Amino acid sequence: MNATPAPPTPDAPRMPALYLSHGAPPLADDPLWPGQLAAWSDTLPRPKAILMVSAHWEEAPLALGATRTVPLVYDFWGFPEHYYRVRYGAPGAPELADSVRKLLRRAGTPVQDIPDRGLDHGAYVPLVEMYPDADIPVLQISMPTLDPQRLLEIGRRLAPLRDEGVLIVGSGFFTHNLAALRHDGTPGWSTEFDDWGRRALADADVDALLDFENKAPAGRLAHPRTEHFAPLFVTIGASEAEIGNGRSVIDGFWMGLAKRSVQFG
Repeated sequence: MNATPAPPTPDAPRMPALYLSHGAPPLADDPLWPGQLAAWSDTLPRPKAILMVSAHWEEAPLALGATRTVPLVYDFWGFPEHYYRVRYGAPGAPELADSVRKLLRRAGTPVQDIPDRGLDHGAYVPLVEMYPDADIPVLQISMPTLDPQRLLEIGRRLAPLRDEGVLIVGSGFFTHNLAALRHDGTPGWSTEFDDWGRRALADADVDALLDFENKAPAGRLAHPRTEHFAPLFVTIGASEAEIGNGRSVIDGFWMGLAKRSVQFG
């Protein structure tokens, strides 16, 4: 049975915008990380709805996922069977979908609907830990490009949703080179990139972040393909004036990859 959606409130607080490292299905078995995500959500105002931008959905034109509860997308292979039994029956968010369409189309960004597309693991893996009751409406949208500047602009267009009680979440991984999984310990390129990113965020150096492939040490090693860093730019666009006041809520490494997760606002 689906949970009842949280009722809208006319005085919903302005929500922060998040970028989180979502791990993989085995995150649920980690002794530390699930508790960190749960503790983080406990500090946030309760969202009226959640807008997810996951590294695992690239689709152009920009697509809106299901606005009703549909099966999850188990977009991973070779894992034990119990990871494919996870359920997360959050209500759809048709009102949020309408708002997203209006904001983006007004800015000239084409939008399509894919009504049977459920939440992928970049969305539901962290949500299971943060909002386990699955009682908050969730809408996932695709990334129509990996171009940082274009994603920044999309985030800017979506920023007004924060004043309507919508939690905007970019979900990726602060470093993401699966070669790390074949080695013991944390590789130097992962620690170097993580430290550079931490400092760039603290300095609100958006220009450097946008050009991370060239400006960051080991940028192309940390992200051989950039889809896991890309959701950060939607988050930055949605909270641009607050970048300098952002904070890392979760840091450290998991299987050699930086799990840095940040909050703005």
